[in-house]
Amino acid sequence: MTESAPTRSLVIEREMPHTPEKVWRALTEGPLIAQWMMENDFQPVVGHSFTFRATPAPNWNGIVDCEVLLVEPHRSLSYRWGVGGLEPWVVTLTLTPTPAGTHLRMEQSGFRPDQTAAFKGAQYGWQKFIGNLDRFVEGMD
Repeated sequence: MTESAPTRSLVIEREMPHTPEKVWRALTEGPLIAQWMMENDFQPVVGHSFTFRATPAPNWNGIVDCEVLLVEPHRSLSYRWGVGGLEPWVVTLTLTPTPAGTHLRMEQSGFRPDQTAAFKGAQYGWQKFIGNLDRFVEGMD
């Protein structure tokens, strides 16, 4: 029996002065996701396969292959996140109402010890995306 290497997770948390319903819309409506993250064909339906599309970069074709794993309206969204033939990670976004608005927790799990560059890239990318999301939701109707 072989033991798999331990994996690690990237966690980013942010308090947002917006209702969970408003943040949820930005997380689950494809045209809105495109405004703060990437072009996509997302649908909040468990089992739906979709892609995020960005400008290609060195060693990346700009495509993220995904599949929706969990949809709990206004509470939790999870999807498989696959890049460049690597074993996919899992992204889970959790919304918790607070007196000031919403606590958003993003976790991308499944990084193997040999995926330091991917972990650092995800850390940079998600910090940027979450900042974009906060600013975008501020301007939503």
